This record gives sequence, structure tokens and C-alpha cells, in this order.
Amino acid sequence: MNNKESCIFCKIANGTIPCYKVYEDNDIIAFLDVAPASRGHTLVVPKEHFADMAHAPKDIIDKAFEVAQIIAQAQISQLGATGVNVLSNIGKSAGQSVSHFHIHVIPRYDDDGLKLAFPPKKLEDREMLLLQDSIKKGM
Repeated sequence: MNNKESCIFCKIANGTIPCYKVYEDNDIIAFLDVAPASRGHTLVVPKEHFADMAHAPKDIIDKAFEVAQIIAQAQISQLGATGVNVLSNIGKSAGQSVSHFHIHVIPRYDDDGLKLAFPPKKLEDREMLLLQDSIKKGM
């Protein structure tokens, strides 16, 4: 994972690396992904470095998702997307490849061939209750 000094998203946010910017304010920058999953795939990135969503303050998370919503609406109205996936990965095992909180806003098109599959698992009630209790304890 990247540290703050070598973080590609920090370099994009401070203008060291150029990007195809679609949005910018004092806190957030959004730009087209250079290795897109679909036409118009956009990354919403806080300018300040946070390793992931779990480590970012609530106000930054709120603002980033507000921008993601605006971009999703534009992808639908301007690009003809028929759906949009909005996601943020936390950790390498979840697919996070840049250690800087970011949100993927991925426009979807009928028959685009992109598959985000979540194969269902079957858990017994006892395990569901243990999971429920564990998550509640951590909140």
C-alpha cells in the first residue's frame, strides 16, 4: 500500500500528476479512472490523505458520497448509463489497490459485460446471532 508521500491520489489532488477532472472543490476531486471498468468510470477522492473509508472523518465521507451522487446522476443523464455501481473498497483483500480513500462511480450499460457478483452463503441462525453480536459490540 502507498504512504502519503508516494500516494498517486495525493499527487493528482495537488496537481503533480494530471487527470481528466470532472469535479473539484476545496475538499474533493473527482476524475476519470485511467483503467476504467466502463465508459465514464469516475473516482471521487478527498484531497486530504486517509488510508480508506474506515479511517476518514464522517464529514469527508459525507461530502465524498454527495459528490458521488452528483456524478452518478450526470452519468445517467449525460452518458446514457442505465445504472451505476457506487463502491469503496477497504483493504487489499477487498480489492483496494491505492491506500487513499476513494469512491468508484461506475456507470453501467445494458449488456456491458461487467459482473460484480456476490455469491450467496448460507449461515445457520447460531452463527448469524454471533455475527450480529460481534458487529454490535464494535459500534
